Amino acid sequence: MNYQPPLVVGHAKSTKIVIVGAGSVGVTTAYALLLSGLAAEIVLIDIDKNRALGEVMDLSHAAHYAQAKIRVGEYVDCAGAAAVIITAGVNQKPGQTRLDLVQTNHALFENIVPQIVQNAPDTILIVATNPVDVLTYSAWKISGFPVQRVIGSGTSMDTTRFRHELGRHFGVSPRSVHAVIVGEHGDSQLPVWSLATISGMRLQDYCGQAGIDYAHNDMEECARKTREAAYEIIQRKGKTNYGVASVLVSIIEPIITNGDAIMTVSRVGTYAGVENVSLSMPCKLNRDGAHQDVPLLLNASEQEALRKSALSIKEAIMSVEK
Repeated sequence: MNYQPPLVVGHAKSTKIVIVGAGSVGVTTAYALLLSGLAAEIVLIDIDKNRALGEVMDLSHAAHYAQAKIRVGEYVDCAGAAAVIITAGVNQKPGQTRLDLVQTNHALFENIVPQIVQNAPDTILIVATNPVDVLTYSAWKISGFPVQRVIGSGTSMDTTRFRHELGRHFGVSPRSVHAVIVGEHGDSQLPVWSLATISGMRLQDYCGQAGIDYAHNDMEECARKTREAAYEIIQRKGKTNYGVASVLVSIIEPIITNGDAIMTVSRVGTYAGVENVSLSMPCKLNRDGAHQDVPLLLNASEQEALRKSALSIKEAIMSVEK
């Protein structure tokens, strides 16, 4: 039997995806989604309608080579959307942390989310705006949706970066590295060293079998580069957009295709004893949203680091709930 690719045309025939925010992340996501074949219709919503129209005019020329139609819309056009991706918000500037953006972008969500809910009460919300963990919680609280239907992009980008750094260090493809970043999409993120593997072997065992040294300092450098990647990119080009757009499409795919893919995304729950906080853990993604069916097996030090990460996010959440 010939292998069938996951992007099945049948899924796209009736699928609408809405993107709120025509900034660099929103537009790059629209372009990646356009070429993916996952959606029949892509709607771009932005307060600056003239800019959004210009982006759609440009993107429509790429649509000549794709199956989807793309257009500018209003919140009423969220009706019937399989998912609504929120990328709107103030961008992180050089020297800022993601948590510095919390008050401004939370206020924006108080305006955006009710309009989405009014028109698309059964959709899945996907949050990409930073600080993504706090705003995933905000979107859940404002929307009243079940936790599985409010998903933050979370550490899915960090996990991709982490595998890239480890792959480069060990001289293997990142696709051959199985390792995750959990917790905050930010400074308190946690690399799960105890479960990281190459060829089914823990990293120290892999090094032993390969006849190479396992250096703790090198591993910490990989984690540091992962954690600080966005800061360096923003310092150099003012924004990040390509990586997060590709991650958003990879989150959308199993939702549309009911694929049951496991990704590190942000979801509201209880983590390391901290209740009502949103952070990233491996979740199964399908048409019903994000599900945490199997708890991640962390060692004691990782559990403590996860608790510190959860408390850091909880503090930011409490600052917007006052």
